[in-house]
Amino acid sequence: MIPTLKVFSGTGHPKLADGICQNLGIPRSDVTVTSFPDGETFVKINENVRGSDLFIVQPTCPPTNHNIMELLIMVDAARRASADRITAVLPFYGYARQDRKDQPRVPITAKLVANLLVAAGVNRVLAIDLHAGQIQGFFDIPVDHLYAGPVIIKYLKAQGFYGDDVVVVSPDVGGIKMSYAFAKALGSDFAIVAKNRRSATEVQAHSLIGEVAGKRVILVDDMTETAGTLTAAARLLQERGAKEIRAGVTHAIIGEMALKRLAESPITELICTDTVPMAHGPNVTTLGIADMLGEAIRRIHDGESVTSLFEIK
Repeated sequence: MIPTLKVFSGTGHPKLADGICQNLGIPRSDVTVTSFPDGETFVKINENVRGSDLFIVQPTCPPTNHNIMELLIMVDAARRASADRITAVLPFYGYARQDRKDQPRVPITAKLVANLLVAAGVNRVLAIDLHAGQIQGFFDIPVDHLYAGPVIIKYLKAQGFYGDDVVVVSPDVGGIKMSYAFAKALGSDFAIVAKNRRSATEVQAHSLIGEVAGKRVILVDDMTETAGTLTAAARLLQERGAKEIRAGVTHAIIGEMALKRLAESPITELICTDTVPMAHGPNVTTLGIADMLGEAIRRIHDGESVTSLFEIK
């Protein structure tokens, strides 16, 4: 007998979970998630999940610690209710930037979070654009790692943003692979900005490899939080003669600082996806990711390959 497919959501991004359920043609499963007066999280699953194939949608975006703890408690509740398989759907993986020891006596928190999820009872992980590819190896369970690139590329092509007069720019060395895939898909040239990070919120872009003079530019990155990297790169590109500058990121954890910087920058449009609920604002175009996640969930549930969803074309 095929286990029943059920999709649950924490409080992290219920709107995205509803979109996924709409794609799958099923109702969102019923769970109560509340807090006690002292801040402790309480979870109660309000329907039978025994033997079910259960997917919990919860991006671990701000408030990061709260959303992670809520997810762990939901997983424990599902495991104790005898769910057959529990998949954590993590559109955004918090703590992903703490993926290595880059100085003495610091943790590798991305690995710690992976350990916590497995210990709680997660059997599988579905994620989008992890900040570092090696995070997949932090899990001793299957990880399906999707890319939002096809969604953003489809939008850019529909806007006529492709071809010889477009240059795809990586705002730092770490994003070269992703940016090159975009350039190949758009049939465009490729360039790199070298940066120096002064602090968690201050970035200096100091050199450019490639030509952007008279070109339309798309800056590509996996995430932005303060928009420091994007706006510093955009100013350098403007100085080097870029005709138009847009930015495309998967995860836009936009706050007041980011909105202020974007408004004062040469970036005319920030294109992002709705992996997190705060991905919106003036001159921000938010693209839906629910259909891609819904298709991935359907294939995982049916035992089909999800390889084609990994590809940037």
